[in-house]
Amino acid sequence: MKMLLDIVSRHKHGQSTGVYSLCSAHPQVIECAIREAHAADAPLLIEATSNQVNQFGGYTGMKPVDFKRFVLDIAGRVGFEEQMLWLGGDHLGPNAWRNEPAEPAMTKAAEMVRQYVIAGFRKIHLDCSMACTGDAEPLAEEVIARRAAQLCAVAESAWREAGGEAPVYVIGTEVPVPGGAQEDLQELAVTTPRAAGDTIAAHRHAFSAANLDQAWSRVIALVVQPGVEFDHHKVIDYRPEKAQNLSAFIADDEQFIYEAHSTDYQTPDNLQALVQDHFAILKVGPGATYALRETLWSLAAIESELPGHDECQDLRTVAIQEMRSDPRHWRAYYHDPERQSLDLQYSLSDRIRYYWPHPQVQRACQSLLNRLRRVPVPLTLISQYMPHQYESVRAGTLQPTVDDLLNDGIAYALRPYMRACGTAS
Repeated sequence: MKMLLDIVSRHKHGQSTGVYSLCSAHPQVIECAIREAHAADAPLLIEATSNQVNQFGGYTGMKPVDFKRFVLDIAGRVGFEEQMLWLGGDHLGPNAWRNEPAEPAMTKAAEMVRQYVIAGFRKIHLDCSMACTGDAEPLAEEVIARRAAQLCAVAESAWREAGGEAPVYVIGTEVPVPGGAQEDLQELAVTTPRAAGDTIAAHRHAFSAANLDQAWSRVIALVVQPGVEFDHHKVIDYRPEKAQNLSAFIADDEQFIYEAHSTDYQTPDNLQALVQDHFAILKVGPGATYALRETLWSLAAIESELPGHDECQDLRTVAIQEMRSDPRHWRAYYHDPERQSLDLQYSLSDRIRYYWPHPQVQRACQSLLNRLRRVPVPLTLISQYMPHQYESVRAGTLQPTVDDLLNDGIAYALRPYMRACGTAS
């Protein structure tokens, strides 16, 4: 974490530096991000969320130690050095158990945090902003801060047990909904400087009361709402003028930068403006797997144009059939029956990402890739369905193989983050 602390320090001293955080468990997306970082000789921050990975396996079936092994195996195949790979835990708190009373929910959250730190995760987002059963809503700032300090104490104890570099922390209560908003959005209220100051003050007091002054010196960032979000088919773009006061507030603070969640689908210029305005940790999750889905759909369209395609299983059809047969990951999001087919495939919340591990979908995906590996992909079809990759193929910077096209389709969504943070090759 010394390298991350150095990035924060350089940013606080006037450099427009930052770091982007990839929140994804898809192996192809992770491999692509690692390859891009390796090519740029840049570090990479990968984070798992409390719903994704926890002591019970989360929805990925992985505990923290399993996720670390999973990521390191991919990094090893690419030849990416372990010290350049940073692991973080996102939304670590009682979120996964908020339907239980606070005491058992926090007990489970504490064990989750312990396992994350023991496994080697060293960037820890302490998020106790959600109310549990029986809590007053909304939670008072003091309650949120006290619970965050409780989890920080567990993390510090686990670090001393495990050894290695000391963890760094992110706090903050104005956290966008993970995975994007569930309703149509028009405009968002930007966090006020007063609210940001109150959050910092409450957490500073709670950490001090818990004898965590040393840990407080390693709290590097505050999660706020800079006015960015996305819903199913619309993006709320960053407007620097609306966040001017919030940006100025943190510029004078010697310790903190901001962490911006839900920056998926922001334009390259917006991402650069966010970093310049001290939102120097940029989170991306669904935007990366959305790029994966877009690229696979383009490859499936190319396959459908080739001779003999009638004998092939269509990936798009298989994936949507799987989603319809198991609606648990999307039914709380897609409410309009008339546009359900549209949402299942194209919603920016990208609920389809939960279905890539399904065996039927995996087989269809592998069949598609294997077929396109056996035949040359015509340049004309690349032009038709993958115009960005077509330009790179014509420029001689990309080979027209299916694996290179797939990797570049994902990387196209990640490179603006690297450029905004000053780590692009």
